[in-house]
Amino acid sequence: MIDKFELIAAEKDNYPIRKMCQWLVVSTSGFYDWYQRPVSSRTRRHTTLDTQVRALFAASRQTYGARRIAAALTASGQPTSVPLARRIMRRAGLKACQPRAYRRTTIPGQAPVPTDHVRRDFTATRPGAKLVGDITYVRTGEGWLYLATVIDCYSRKVLGWSMASHMRTELVVDAFTMAASRTTLAPNAVFHSDRGTQYTSDAYHRTLARHGVRPSVGATGVCWDNSAAESFFGTLKNELVYREIYLTRRAARSAIAEYIEVFYNRQRLHSTLGYHTPEHVERLYLTSRTSIPEAA
Repeated sequence: MIDKFELIAAEKDNYPIRKMCQWLVVSTSGFYDWYQRPVSSRTRRHTTLDTQVRALFAASRQTYGARRIAAALTASGQPTSVPLARRIMRRAGLKACQPRAYRRTTIPGQAPVPTDHVRRDFTATRPGAKLVGDITYVRTGEGWLYLATVIDCYSRKVLGWSMASHMRTELVVDAFTMAASRTTLAPNAVFHSDRGTQYTSDAYHRTLARHGVRPSVGATGVCWDNSAAESFFGTLKNELVYREIYLTRRAARSAIAEYIEVFYNRQRLHSTLGYHTPEHVERLYLTSRTSIPEAA
């Protein structure tokens, strides 16, 4: 009830109070009674929330917006609305990093390509059933560092990754080999990518065949055909790469590996997963064979 009153108070300059009370099924008199009470209890709660919001924002490496902050507070036993979290962040001057446009990296190959088995459906019923991959690049003082990743569509966990100063086929082979060693591949599993030369090469297809995995490709240049893989790169660039200057490839490699393994897989709340972490979703399935409900 208090959370509804706080939402009404946060939005009272934007909507009529009586209408909001009707929408949220609370009494107008009850709201005014709460709103006009001595401010000590509300102030005490907001002071506590201010401290918690600042701590969560810092722990998120200044990447969380109001939705993730509210989800984290609610999960910790402090039910908090998004408008309230947004108001606290605005008052504290906390602003999450803003996304930039993502640019394609891979070069279309001329070899025959496999069927698109995914068709823009990046959901899965278990880990290891549907994987997606792509390549991106990071600028350093020594030149480009190329990163290939393999992401599990069930948990959104980055299962495999590889970095090098080149974009040869072994870059994507190494990323897939790491992923295959860190999950149990489902029978008839699918690996989806774009039509880059690395992903249409014989060497790569032989690697997939050895693991019993079917290749799948989307249409070249259409971002939605591999949006799950490209979305991760957008997040990585916005939350890490664009905020740093890397003098060496080694420095970039270290920062990216730490971001993937420590923060993204194990700490960062994922909106597609109902604001759970990839590690939590994977572990929950493996221990109880229970799927996380989709976010509302």
